[in-house]
Amino acid sequence: MTARADLVRQAQESIRQGSKSFAAASMLFDRTTRERAHLLYAWCRRCDDLADGQDHGGEMQGEGEDALARVKDIRTRTHRALAGEEVGDPAFDALGIVANECGLTVQMADDVIDGFALDAAGWRPRTEGDLMRYCFHVAGAVGVMMARVMGVAADDNDTLDRACDLGLAFQLNNIARDVWEDDAAGRCYLPMEWLVEADIPPGQHMKPQYRAQLVVLVKRLVDLAQQHEAAARLGAAKLRFRHRWAVLSAAHIYGAIGREVRALGEHAWDHRVHTSTPQKLQFLWQGLRDAMRDPTPVDDMPRWTLRELEKLAR
Repeated sequence: MTARADLVRQAQESIRQGSKSFAAASMLFDRTTRERAHLLYAWCRRCDDLADGQDHGGEMQGEGEDALARVKDIRTRTHRALAGEEVGDPAFDALGIVANECGLTVQMADDVIDGFALDAAGWRPRTEGDLMRYCFHVAGAVGVMMARVMGVAADDNDTLDRACDLGLAFQLNNIARDVWEDDAAGRCYLPMEWLVEADIPPGQHMKPQYRAQLVVLVKRLVDLAQQHEAAARLGAAKLRFRHRWAVLSAAHIYGAIGREVRALGEHAWDHRVHTSTPQKLQFLWQGLRDAMRDPTPVDDMPRWTLRELEKLAR
């Protein structure tokens, strides 16, 4: 069986290639939590790549029977790892270790895999609820798993809900940033009802004549993300200091992406929005500042709660 230390090293290499933002924020964790976060990230990254036929990004292979077969393979390997078997793939073996150490369950993993299944089936959101269900699968459920990695108790429903909020905020910002890339890959995560309200024909949202309406819809995405981010900050206040610092820094980093997209308006997709290394360092400092303060009260909590999204998902 592959030694834990070897799996941690491979997971660290995966995160180095796959997400500089997550890597930066995770450095604030204590060593054990950081290693566990990297082990979990390695599984998420590997699943994402297998589902899309990629290797740390690149051109996606598309939907259809092959994609559905890839998702089935992901689920099989994941279940084997969670049953304590050695899978022979470092990322899945990494999941087996972190799941055993932190009490991650098959249902938690299946919630994430179900997001890949939606993409593989060519699913598109019709309503805002559909959009949020998708965001739950691909990011909110990961937030719940990360909360368990950080030591949040399985019965601490409020803090787990706030962890889900942070994942939802991240994904909504990502969707706002990646509208052009998703369209190029034949995908659209803007709800059909939103497009109809904006008088944008299906599949035409990236056409220049609809750019002004698209900007309004993307602002709606970012506003929704900020509402969930604000709620997530309440949950962060319950975490240990270093964990709180890491979470709040990540909120700044990912939140900046959505805010930049919104600020750029019709030029948001001229190039891919990202945060620079100096900006990340600034956000780490802002996260430290926030970690030493009481969170800002939230008057209007998000409509989409963890419990409601779980009902939609299952």
